[in-house]
Amino acid sequence: MSASPLMVQVQGVGKRYRLGTINRQQLTDDVKAWTAKLLGRPDPTLAVDSKLDPQRIGEDFWALRDISFEVHQGEVVGIIGHNGAGKSTLLKLLSRITLPTEGTIRMRGKVSSLLEVGTGFHPELTGRDNIYLNGAILGMRRHEVDAKLDEIIAFSGIKHHIDTPVKRYSSGMRVRLGFAVAAHLEPEILIVDEVLSVGDADFQRKSMGKMKQSAQSGRTVLFVSHNMTAVRSLCSRVVWLEHGRIRMQGATEEVVNAYQGHHSADRTEVTWDQQSAPGNELARLHYLRAIPANGTGSFLWEHPVQVELGLENLGAAPEDLNVNVRVLSSDDLVVFTTNFRENCPEGLLLPGLNHLSFQLPAHFFNEGTFRLAVGVAYRAKGLFSTEGLVDFSVQQPARTGAWHGKRRGFLRLQLPWTCHHLPVPDAART
Repeated sequence: MSASPLMVQVQGVGKRYRLGTINRQQLTDDVKAWTAKLLGRPDPTLAVDSKLDPQRIGEDFWALRDISFEVHQGEVVGIIGHNGAGKSTLLKLLSRITLPTEGTIRMRGKVSSLLEVGTGFHPELTGRDNIYLNGAILGMRRHEVDAKLDEIIAFSGIKHHIDTPVKRYSSGMRVRLGFAVAAHLEPEILIVDEVLSVGDADFQRKSMGKMKQSAQSGRTVLFVSHNMTAVRSLCSRVVWLEHGRIRMQGATEEVVNAYQGHHSADRTEVTWDQQSAPGNELARLHYLRAIPANGTGSFLWEHPVQVELGLENLGAAPEDLNVNVRVLSSDDLVVFTTNFRENCPEGLLLPGLNHLSFQLPAHFFNEGTFRLAVGVAYRAKGLFSTEGLVDFSVQQPARTGAWHGKRRGFLRLQLPWTCHHLPVPDAART
């Protein structure tokens, strides 16, 4: 049996960006700055007392380096990695939005991409016009787009707004139409970024089903996501990027398990100094930790988990600040969110360092690894947020009965069941 045709070949690809200001409006200013740098002198074009980071100005930043992989027809390949790993840069290279600094990319067939909300749409044109525009970009004739038009509009779910200019669409409507166009105009290669997370749950399920259907019909899909459940469900193979390089690639389960294990090991506490603390001029987060309430160092199902964090108020009115903590699964799905203002309505985040704490109850979490992420709001709008920086792994309780497999779900609540015995009526015995 012959192998499937090769659709994507990436060999030794790197992408370099130049950090810092390089355009001073006049060529003479650029020459002066370049000459001063060669002589080891300060830049004469800068304002007096300007403070710059010498590690960044004029430095080369490699967003990607030495990236090599191949994708065959009908494969669904996931690309994973934390923010800043280079995933979106790689997709822009594959979509030919930008060119690689080094290496080669060879692709076979039409490529359709959904990278950012509204990418590829002309804001002044209607949704219908943009469908024809995208078809023309893919080299399709009008009658070919006509044959798919009704199906695209139905899938997008925005039939009543299809003749409205795209600039009036919400982000969710743009994503719906963008994915419907990308998936239905029959590209040989479909590239989808995390943008699908903007859609609602029903649309995400439809999109996943459509990508599976596309792969089964012989099309190739490249899929970036932080949702490991979606990656496991959809992808046959995964490429894990870290700091612009390939950390690992291979079978989905193997790579995803390694990725989650790497980012969930021994991080029950994180502390920042004044310079590195997340935040801005209004508030900063100084520490976050999860502590097993049993005092043994192990997180057990039958004991609570103490969560503590330190938030410094640097100048906001106490009543204007709020903090929320999100508890996420190992697949980055939100289990639940709790916030300070709702649970402590009389409390105030006063100027200076505030120590906040709460307990996650005993008999609550199922066996598994959970992550904590913190968001700070100012006047009901997001001020800053962290990724899931702290992890804790709940051990399973002692087993009873014959079932020893893993129970499904994130939570394992101890609920008060009752049982009342109902005697069988005498008439039923005869």
